[in-house]
Amino acid sequence: MPIYTKQALQNAKKLRQTLTEAEKKLWSRLRNRQLANLKFRRQVPIGSYIVDFYCQECLLIIELDGGHHLLQQEYDQIRTHYLQAQGLTVLRFWNHDILNDTEAVLVQILSYAKISLTQTIFQSEREIHR
Repeated sequence: MPIYTKQALQNAKKLRQTLTEAEKKLWSRLRNRQLANLKFRRQVPIGSYIVDFYCQECLLIIELDGGHHLLQQEYDQIRTHYLQAQGLTVLRFWNHDILNDTEAVLVQILSYAKISLTQTIFQSEREIHR
C-alpha cells in the first residue's frame, strides 16, 4: 500500500466526488474488476500526489491528461519521476482518447498489465526455487 500524506488523503476524497467526464467513463470500465479481474482504485494518494487510477497488483498508475497538462509538463515530469522511483509505472492518456476511443485505451492498459503480471510471476517463481 502506498504511503501518503494526510493532506493528499483529504484532497483525494474531494476529487473522488468531482470526477471529470473522461475519468467517469474510464472508471465505469475499470471498477469492480471488469478489466481482466484487476483491482483498480481511483484518486489514490501516493506521497503528496494523487493519481487518477492505481492497480496495486500491477504497480500501475493510469493518468488522464486534459489540455491544462500542456501548461504543466515540467510538474508532470517531476511527479512521474517520483512515482517511478517508488517502483510504479505511469501510463498517460489524453481525455480525448478516453472519450473517443475507450476500447483502444483499455487494450493498451491490458497489454501493459499482462506484461507486468507475467514479470511478477517469474520473479516470484525464481525466489521460490532459490
